[in-house]
Amino acid sequence: MTNLKLSALEFIQEVQNGNISVEDYVADTIERIQKIDDRLHAFLSVNNDAIKQAQGIDKKIKSGEKIGTCFGMPISIKDNMCIKDSKTTCASKMLENFVAPYDATVITKLKQQDAIFIGKANMDEFAMGLTTEFSGYGPSSNPWNTDYVPGGSSGGSAVSVSAFECVASLGSDTGGSVRNPASFCSVVGYKPTYGLISRYGLISYANSIEQVGPLTRTVKDAAFMLNIVSGLDSNDNTTVDNKNQDYLTGIDSGIQGKKVGIIKEMIGEGTDPAVLSATKDAISKLERLGATCEETSLDMVKYSVAAYYTITATEAGSNLARYDNLRYGYDFSVEGYEFNSYIAKARRKFGPEVKRRMIIGGFVPSAGQAGKYFLKALKVKNKLTREVAELFKKFDLLVAPTVPILPFKKGEKIDDPVALFLVDINTITANLTGRPAISIPFAVSNGLPIGMQLLADSNQDKLLLQAAYALEQNVKLPEVPI
Repeated sequence: MTNLKLSALEFIQEVQNGNISVEDYVADTIERIQKIDDRLHAFLSVNNDAIKQAQGIDKKIKSGEKIGTCFGMPISIKDNMCIKDSKTTCASKMLENFVAPYDATVITKLKQQDAIFIGKANMDEFAMGLTTEFSGYGPSSNPWNTDYVPGGSSGGSAVSVSAFECVASLGSDTGGSVRNPASFCSVVGYKPTYGLISRYGLISYANSIEQVGPLTRTVKDAAFMLNIVSGLDSNDNTTVDNKNQDYLTGIDSGIQGKKVGIIKEMIGEGTDPAVLSATKDAISKLERLGATCEETSLDMVKYSVAAYYTITATEAGSNLARYDNLRYGYDFSVEGYEFNSYIAKARRKFGPEVKRRMIIGGFVPSAGQAGKYFLKALKVKNKLTREVAELFKKFDLLVAPTVPILPFKKGEKIDDPVALFLVDINTITANLTGRPAISIPFAVSNGLPIGMQLLADSNQDKLLLQAAYALEQNVKLPEVPI
């Protein structure tokens, strides 16, 4: 059995040195998935051709052919990104038989670097959820304690990395959907500057704020993944030119002399005592690393959750309108034909959270209601963006716990949408303002992980990774028990 606990960069080094073969590593990874995933349910599907693909990469290595920078690294992909000729279900019964006709841009870039997609990861249906309990195919479990949620909506991605079922993963982050499960499962989760990574081939939820992001074991691995998947894309006009920046170069530069703002609204009432203690410890560590830390305020944070769910529900309502069973869907019998009853019957396979957001998304922008809800939400978004811009004139970085509470048991909050929504309060700001943010594993309390979040100004992803790496090097954590 090969060592499945390798980081991405360690895996590459071991393959380059001839210490492991890609075939053996991929075969052992699949064996581990078969052994433990019935308890975790990280995957919706596993790539049956993975070993054959690994054999092909081993042959290329032995023959001296040019090889991509991933060297056959097994990567899981959240099931809302298209891989050509593979099922892409968004964890929804509505798309249970949909086979993607093309590759997402991030998939194309990873294929060019000889990555192997080990499987499609479980998620909340259409990325709408915080716990992966809203998957149409059943919830995922936290590898630290399988009675607990792994976070969401990229829960399967986080579980697969944490439980050594892959080396790295790609998820999507609309309001914290990469960082939240990264925190709950004790892995690194990165949400880049809006536009840094192409969304072409990512099935849309809320176009104006969602981003693809990597989940990895280390900060360096996140920088490595970012090097591959970032940059301009002619298929996505929201992408920005990062000048082919190398995010690994200078990652160990440290944070001496940097100014860090502590967002007091993100460590206020309702923050778990263990999370608060971990935050104070993180601040002390940042100061010992040479940073200056000072408490600051983001007044609009208290309105951010309401604004976020108003905006995303409106965009989701528009995006989900296409699922009418005429272009996408499934077979069912119907007597006669009347459009409204047909659509109602076709959409019965949507889960409860998707239906809830579709209803909200139809109501808040409607005539007579848009001024009360949607336009006010946009005003909150704009004011929050201005507040953050002002803060970054004073600070280089902002710090807060990724999630104000510890992971909770499955079923504990599923019937309380408002309580679930509030779990996102610390992560939403980065999405509404387009700023980059990262969650790194920081502490474990009573066997449950705590993540710490750092934010930087737009296009300061390199600085953010440097700061996260510096903090990560001063954290020692136990191994996942599974």
